[in-house]
Amino acid sequence: MREGRSYVCSPGQLVEGFLQSFDERGFYELRFDVISDDGVTGDYTDRVRQEESFPVKGEVIASSPVSIIVLCERIAEHLRRDEDVLKRFRGQIYFQELLYMILEDALLLKERDSEAALEHTKRYIEEHYQLDLKIEHLTKVAGMSERHFMRLFKKRYGCSAIEYLTIYRISQAQQLMRSGGQYRLKDIARHVGYHDDAYFRRKFTQVSGIPPAAFMRNCKLRIVAYHPAIIGQLLALKVIACAAPSDHPWTDYYNRKFERNNVLPLSTDTSLKLTELKLAAPDFIIGLDNLTTMEEEAGLRNIAPVLLLPGEEMDWRSHLTLIAQFLNKRGAADAWLEHYERRARFVAEQITPDIHGDRLLVLRINGAGAEILGRRSVSTVFYDDLRMQPAAGVEDIEKNRQITIAQVGKYHADRLLLFVDENVHPTISKQSLMRSEQWRAIPAVRNGRVDVLPVYPWTEYTAFTNELMLDEVLKLWRDRT
Repeated sequence: MREGRSYVCSPGQLVEGFLQSFDERGFYELRFDVISDDGVTGDYTDRVRQEESFPVKGEVIASSPVSIIVLCERIAEHLRRDEDVLKRFRGQIYFQELLYMILEDALLLKERDSEAALEHTKRYIEEHYQLDLKIEHLTKVAGMSERHFMRLFKKRYGCSAIEYLTIYRISQAQQLMRSGGQYRLKDIARHVGYHDDAYFRRKFTQVSGIPPAAFMRNCKLRIVAYHPAIIGQLLALKVIACAAPSDHPWTDYYNRKFERNNVLPLSTDTSLKLTELKLAAPDFIIGLDNLTTMEEEAGLRNIAPVLLLPGEEMDWRSHLTLIAQFLNKRGAADAWLEHYERRARFVAEQITPDIHGDRLLVLRINGAGAEILGRRSVSTVFYDDLRMQPAAGVEDIEKNRQITIAQVGKYHADRLLLFVDENVHPTISKQSLMRSEQWRAIPAVRNGRVDVLPVYPWTEYTAFTNELMLDEVLKLWRDRT
């Protein structure tokens, strides 16, 4: 079983789980009956006993693992036995959406043989990264000619297969280094497939931006993410905070990265929070100045060195750079930003044929209606990094702007991207929007160019979330008009 995959198994089938990563674990298990309605049999139990096979078996590669996870979370929340009937009914609807998504993913892969071969080869690299893999062997795994494979792999993933192998090996080495420091550097190098220590150090520095010894020292530092926005910046620098706000909307990814047993959840009460931090004895504290009072700042500085970032004046790149300088990780930030810019260029090239010239409007659907996301939001990924054309009048919007559903059409967008709050009022839910004549009259809606994502983690304005958004964009718009 691998991360980012769905598995459809038959009753009684034996499944083996294998833990590849030290900070990624957990899966959702859903059991269901397959019923075939032949129009003749009237008894439900008879139809279940027919044991009709599900149209998909085995491994299915998720086009959007985050969307799969969000649906599983909602199903788990709504299908508890102590919930009321309506809530359980909604959980069944979520389950049908999940099955639809899995079936759609399976159909896409079936139709794209070369894409399936590339995914299979990528999985092979992840499973056998400790071996001495050569391009000749990988082309045999893919069942393609060497030239054809190298061209398709780079087009699909933005790097060569050997570059991907290097990046994956270094990521595995980083996980071992973060696990507590009980392994020697040369043992880690051997474990991830490098038998030349100097070559390993060179490759590690090239990918991470800092030497492996410095990375290991940094892993031992206890760093506090005093405000939620700091979490995503630290993750980009491969830093797992020792303490973070308890009221942060912990997504499934953060739950796995920031294990509740290992990360101190900070109280919302300031005095109690300062007491918690004194007991935690951190090495550094990082927060935002516009969310910190002078009295609070004085209390923090009595505990550890503090960096308070300008909350309103700086963009996410400047925040990342300042944090890196504060933690003596500037090389890591430079390497990450270089990788991000390269990835953004690659994604822009991949989606341009499908969205070229489309005017995009990025909206958050909330309890009050619709909110246009301004420059200091995830919209910067689309308008700045991917050079997409904003809808008319959006260029001048710096901060988020609340509008009504009726006003959406006035921006003349060719394409809409919606971030929908989970607890949005029923009158403006996705289903009720589609019943609204005003909504259906919008050209983007009429032409079927509306994409929907959950609010978290996508609307966080951080380096880590923006990188995730680049991958999600590929799943939304590559090869789909």
